[in-house]
Amino acid sequence: MGGERPPARDADGRILLKGLSREALRAWVDARGGSPQAAARIWAGLYRHRLADLAELPGVDPELRRRLADEARVDALTLDEVREAADGTRKLVFRTDDGALIESVLIPGDRRATLCISSQIGCAMGCHFCLTAKLGLRGDLSTAEIVDQVVIARRLFGDARPISNVVFMGMGEPLHNPDAVIPATHTLCDPEGLDLSSRRVTVSTSGLVPAIERLGAESPARLAVSLNATTDAVRDWLMPVNRKYPLAALLGALRRFPLRARDRIVIEYVLLAGINDQADDIERLAGLLRGIACKVNLIAFNPHPGSELRRPSDAHVLEFQAELRRRGVATAIRRTRGDEAMAACGQLGRAPAADAPRRRRSLPIAATP
Repeated sequence: MGGERPPARDADGRILLKGLSREALRAWVDARGGSPQAAARIWAGLYRHRLADLAELPGVDPELRRRLADEARVDALTLDEVREAADGTRKLVFRTDDGALIESVLIPGDRRATLCISSQIGCAMGCHFCLTAKLGLRGDLSTAEIVDQVVIARRLFGDARPISNVVFMGMGEPLHNPDAVIPATHTLCDPEGLDLSSRRVTVSTSGLVPAIERLGAESPARLAVSLNATTDAVRDWLMPVNRKYPLAALLGALRRFPLRARDRIVIEYVLLAGINDQADDIERLAGLLRGIACKVNLIAFNPHPGSELRRPSDAHVLEFQAELRRRGVATAIRRTRGDEAMAACGQLGRAPAADAPRRRRSLPIAATP
């Protein structure tokens, strides 16, 4: 990964433990006289047992336990609110130390659940169809704050319907914050950590080409791309990132992206009535994706206050899917979940207080140990 960044610390100078890799935690414990076995117990306490207080962890020397309490923190976030929709979807609202609110969404399945997590406070991408974009970028989340969304959700909801899928599709552009997101994917997939299958951790991007290439080289996660248009003119209007990385550059990066056997890139396509859902779009989309190992997820636009965009009818969405399939494009429809709780795709975010602080572009970090 090209060298590990020093971890984030809180305002009191305490290390946020979930920002450390397993190797960095072992080094940190070793520098304080602890054994590799103690480091392994602490790692298990953070992720297997999901402890909020490591004082509950047996088998750790009392002096090391005291130093842990003095020098480090377990949770980087505070759970502020849980909203539940009629279909069982839950929006989790977390508060950061500096008072910002971020949101994750738990989407239940029959036996397992998917957690959609955030990577930034707000977003700088300015996508026309997304509520989060209206907030602007307030700051990056640290690796600890990203990982903590998963740990706290697992702690809250237990193992009756385990969280087996994590998607970076919440607030923010994940690949605008790669220095925090890529290490987080390693912790999520660590067999001694949260132990998620790398096929079940997906990082979504609006199309930051250099960071897509970095993700392919450095992360075990799968790639999803929010495409949403079949011409540069329409995509320029919907997604300003296209002005810097137009379709040709983006699709070239997808063709170069390293894939494991039987793996595919996920292409997300938000259907907007009268804008990107016409017969010509079907033909162009099939052509653009030819030769790319991918699956298209169609998402009917989820309205939010202040947007003039319209959602197509369910029948039209089904027809769009059928026509893509006729052209040999693997296509699914992502069912809208949690929209009445403002937890559906494109609906995350709430306006920050006028006096809410903005973080620096990268979180303050300090050397360790």
